Amino acid sequence: MAGALAAIVGYASTFTLVLAALTATGASPQQAGSGLMSVCIAIGILNIVVSARVKLPVSFAWSTPGVAFILTVGEPVGGFPAVAGAFLVAAGLIVLTGLIKPLARLIGAIPAPLANGMLAGMLFTLCLAPITAVAEMPMLALPIVLAWVIGLRFAKRYAVPIAVVVTGIVLALTTNLPAGALDGSWPSPVPVMPVFTLDAIVRIGLPLYIVTMASQNLPGLAVMRANGYTLKPAPLFVMTGLASAVTAFFGGHSSNLAAITAAICAGPEAHPEKAKRWPAPISAGVVYLLLAPAASLAAAFIAASPPLLIQAVAGLALLSSLTAALSGALVMEETRLPAALTFITTASGITIIGVGAPFWGLVAGIGMMLLLRFGIRPEPETTGK
Repeated sequence: MAGALAAIVGYASTFTLVLAALTATGASPQQAGSGLMSVCIAIGILNIVVSARVKLPVSFAWSTPGVAFILTVGEPVGGFPAVAGAFLVAAGLIVLTGLIKPLARLIGAIPAPLANGMLAGMLFTLCLAPITAVAEMPMLALPIVLAWVIGLRFAKRYAVPIAVVVTGIVLALTTNLPAGALDGSWPSPVPVMPVFTLDAIVRIGLPLYIVTMASQNLPGLAVMRANGYTLKPAPLFVMTGLASAVTAFFGGHSSNLAAITAAICAGPEAHPEKAKRWPAPISAGVVYLLLAPAASLAAAFIAASPPLLIQAVAGLALLSSLTAALSGALVMEETRLPAALTFITTASGITIIGVGAPFWGLVAGIGMMLLLRFGIRPEPETTGK
């Protein structure tokens, strides 16, 4: 039950975000549906195979921070094939991180407050969408926001899925699908031949790799440690990187270790005894495989619906992630100002020499941190008699 819940929450919370992100980078509705379906299949298989093999509740999911970032970059030079090429580059870097130890250490050296500040900056604009939607289309957006608030009050864990269900009802009642939109609505993989362009690699591939590692894989390992499980990260990075490489040929973005939903599968909700929690991710994997056929139908509705409404429900889904990221960014006084600079720079959305704001936010934060620490020597310890 815990595994099924984790999969349903993970899918219902952000599948709209995945479709919106792929569409924003130039994917057709069929390509977006194919991308979502391929990632569902990949993480379904990873959850089943790995947990059954190691007898530990190792959970996998798609990169929610990654798609939040993708949603902000727009269509690159070369269109969606170039995006697929960037996905393939990010996947290759994840594999290399598992094979080359210095790369793993380098990612691990990114200060957690700065990584959280970068993530918060990426989510900030999207989390404004519910308020903007209420102002611009109140009759459509208010029922969604109210459903989320009521769910938050009486069934907190289900608040976002409830909002997604209400969104589906609103779309079903108000969206006019074009003739033939549902023809062939059963999923079919749409191959995308990757094209490698410097623009897409710099703007999408490299930042997606950093975001996936810093905001998904490392927190995922931390969640497992917090629940008493010690994992060898290198094989997991290699497997998720290879899975991501396969899905890139069908328009799918990165697969990675789960973080938030991992807490459901690895925590007491799954089973009071730690040794008996490993079936939870297997259950989650089965549910993901069952949800995969819904990808194309969901994509058809998303394509015909108001983009702001889709962004609004995605913003509600990411509000808790924004809160956690801001909290993690500002938790330590000595890194509070660099983390705030990282957040502001990332939220600005600037692009310099073709490189997006998340990268420059990280550079600005690290630069300020080094500047504030330059020339300061630690005070010697004093001992009293």
